[in-house]
Amino acid sequence: MSNEPIPLDRALASFDALWSPRIVTRVNDYDVRIAKVEGEHVWHVHDATDEFFLVLDGELHISLREADGERTVRLPQGAVFTVPRGTEHKPYAPSGAAILMFEPAGTLTVGDRHDEVPDHVDATTGHMLNT
Repeated sequence: MSNEPIPLDRALASFDALWSPRIVTRVNDYDVRIAKVEGEHVWHVHDATDEFFLVLDGELHISLREADGERTVRLPQGAVFTVPRGTEHKPYAPSGAAILMFEPAGTLTVGDRHDEVPDHVDATTGHMLNT
């Protein structure tokens, strides 16, 4: 981890892989991750943790399966949203987006339970950022 400021635009420019988050820094036992995303992720759920999203560029959609049924939230650039623990969700970005996520270190990108993971989704706990 760096003890210097990290320009997020430079960090995002350091990789091209989609749905493959990079760990920018840690706050206590939490990872601050950035990712480039486009197309669909996978339906998944994190049983024991919430998942925080901040859209840095583009627009992210998150479909949610809740007690009242299914809905989709649309997050434009600058918007934040927290998916509550135990909520099945599927992020997607029809036109691409850059996002920042905040979650406990070691949290798998496809959650604790998930649909079949397609080849374009990296099932990882995050990769260290190489700038």
